[in-house]
Parts: sequence; C-alpha cells; structure tokens
Amino acid sequence: MSLADLDADEAVAGVASGEFSAVDLVEACLGRVAERDGDIEAWAHLDPDFAIEQARERDASRATGQALGPLHGVPVGIKDIIDTRDAPTENGTVLDSGRRPSADARVVTLLKEAGAVIMGKTVTTELAVYEPGRTRNPHNRNHTPGGSSSGAAAAVSAGMVPLAVGTQTNGSVIRPAAYCGVVGLKPTHGRISRRGVLAQSRPLDTVGVMARTVKDAALIADVLAVYDDGDPDMIVRARPRLAETIAAGPPLPSAFAFVRTPVWDEADEETHAAFGELAEFLGEACDEVPLPEPFDHAVGWHRTVMCADQAKSFAGYYERGKEDLSEILRDMIEEGQRTLAVDYNRAVEWRDVLSSGLDKIFDRYDAIITPAATGVAPAGLDSTGSPVFCTLWTYCGVPAVSLPLLEGSKGLPLGVQLVGRRGDDARLLRTARRLVDRIAEEADG
Repeated sequence: MSLADLDADEAVAGVASGEFSAVDLVEACLGRVAERDGDIEAWAHLDPDFAIEQARERDASRATGQALGPLHGVPVGIKDIIDTRDAPTENGTVLDSGRRPSADARVVTLLKEAGAVIMGKTVTTELAVYEPGRTRNPHNRNHTPGGSSSGAAAAVSAGMVPLAVGTQTNGSVIRPAAYCGVVGLKPTHGRISRRGVLAQSRPLDTVGVMARTVKDAALIADVLAVYDDGDPDMIVRARPRLAETIAAGPPLPSAFAFVRTPVWDEADEETHAAFGELAEFLGEACDEVPLPEPFDHAVGWHRTVMCADQAKSFAGYYERGKEDLSEILRDMIEEGQRTLAVDYNRAVEWRDVLSSGLDKIFDRYDAIITPAATGVAPAGLDSTGSPVFCTLWTYCGVPAVSLPLLEGSKGLPLGVQLVGRRGDDARLLRTARRLVDRIAEEADG
C-alpha cells in the first residue's frame, strides 16, 4: 500500500515514530497527484518543490527533538478562496487572476502551527457559488464532483491528500463530499474562523473539512476550532475535544430521527429506496420525525439572505467586471440588489427560530439522518448538482456531516447526512462514528 493511502491519524503516527518521514509521505502524495490529477484536475495551484521543502522542515524539527503538532508532516489541501501567502488565491475567477495575499488565513496559520504541510490550493467554483470549475469526479470523470469545494473533495477521494479544508454557504462541503465518497464536516456556524476567507454571507459562511474517516475529520477540526476575535461570529467557549469524544464512544446506543425535510420530493427514487432500507436497518433506533410548517420556508429564506449578501460582498467584482462573471452569478447578485431590507431582516431572524425548534428533536435523538444530496453525482460537468438537502441545515447554523455509507447507480457514492444540535459537534461526530462502525460490523458479519 502506498503511503498516500494512509488515513491522517495513521500518517501522524508513522511520522512521529520514524517509521517513515514527512518527505516520504509528501512524495507519495505527489506521486498520486502525478498519477491521477491529469484526469481529475483537483488543484488550482500546486508547487511540488515547496511541498517537499515544508516536509523537510517538519523532519528537521523532529530530528532536533522539537515538539510535534497533532498534524505533523500531514499534507493538507486548501480551497482556493482561503488566503495563503505562499501561493496564489484566485477565488475561482479571472477577476482575481494572479492575486497573491500578503498573509495567511487564520485556518492556514493554525494548520502550520499543528505541523501540517500545506500541499496546495484546490479548485473552487467561481467565487464559491455555482459556476463549475474544471475538476472531475474521481469515481467517474464524466460526472460532477459537486461544488463549491470540488477540488478539496476530489483530492481527498483520489488519495492525493488525506485532508482538505473547504467552505459551505449552502451545500459546498456536504454535497461534494457525498458525490466523491468522502467524509465532509460542516461544523456549527462560528466554530472555525473565517478570517482570510472570501466573504459571501456572514450569517451562512462556514469553514469545513474533508477527510476519509470520521476520526480524521475530528482530528483536523480540533486543530481549527480555536477562538479568533477576528471573526465576529465566534464566541469564547471551551474547545470541543472532538477526537477525544468520539474515541470514548457513546454512553448509550444512538437514536436517530429520520427527517425527510420539505424537499424530499426532489430526491430521486433510488435515494428514497436507499433511505427506506437504511431506516429499516436501524430499526427501533430510528423514528421518522416530521418538521412543522415554518421549515417549509427555509429554502426561500436562505436564498434571500444569500443573494442579498452576495450583492454586497461581490459588489466590487460586479462593478469592475460583471461581463467576466457567469450568468448565474450575475443573476443572483442582481436578485440580491432588489431584495428589500425588511425581507432580508425577517429571513435572518427566522434562522434562530428554526434552530431552536430543532432543539426539541435533539432532546430525544442524537442526530437527524437525511440525504446529503438528491442522489448520486449527476452526469455532466456543466452543473455542480443541487444543494437543496444541505440548505436548511446551513441556514440554521447546525453542524452536519456527510458519510460515504451507501452506493448508488454505476457504483457512485450515495451520501448519508447526519445533523446535530447547534454547538454540539462532538456528539454529532461520536454518533457518526458509531453509525459507520455499526454498518461496517453488519457488512463483515
């Protein structure tokens, strides 16, 4: 087995013990890039020499007895809307071609402090919205990898890096993770700093992570979930200790609320059947739970907030080069320009109302279980697929995780989404790991 196939926790242990070096690990990942990225095109910017240079520095630190961070020597991909001073950050638009930030985003600084190797910048859709980038799905290059964190999901799926950092304003972590068959974590809104990340919508923007296992998602999220007074939506609170919590296991068997959501009819028949079978497999541990009528409006309220904020956040792009923006993004910005303040404020205020309503579910159940997408990754590269099964949860600011537990047509992954109580990311990931283990035990048995 190639070192490129190691999970992040295995890579950390191997480098720390001296079984192999950080250079060995990075070279293996670069070899996988050379082998597969010609067809997948997950990277917007990759400098192999710089990646090796960082790995040598990590090996030198270990050789001189310096303290090792929790991600020491592990290569990480960074979505190309997250600022890096050592590499361009072009935000998926020609309007930022050649842009070179003078400072790292807060999450990049934290990764460096943890000993990670910043492998390169992964492809994003245009300004992290809907216009596809050039990345293809590793499972079938004629299918979309999703968006907007398309390159991040594809790079992890193809074994080019064990970890990547993405963002979500609608479905930009969960959907590509589902399509590419990896674990995607969108934490509670305000859990990870967005300083140095392209701003789209303050009430919705969330930094998330991609990994191959729930344990690895917890490992990198622990590194990134550090208070930053440079992000106005972060609050001072105890760090969640995600990896420690999921290692301990749940005190009681997990209970799931199967929530179809108001957009259930947008899922295809294959997804309906698969989730019916999953609910049957879980048996008494899973109850179907309906959502009250106000949740029917969440998708519309989310769009009101997102488009109005895009009109504000992307005003500079629109004014200096709207002809270089895609038609779909121009239309969304112009829709936002027409939004009334009273409608925007109402839509923002309903977020907390709906999130509080979800608390009643989490008083009884460990997690909501629902599709991560309408189905498997659609054929074609002119769309990133529908984010509609992510919209409600992003709007409410609750944590969500996509798990590659099911398989759909043509052998493509079919993602299972678990959703947790706002602020209780640790409980969500603990429940997710137990579900993965339970299904694996059933398969082995």
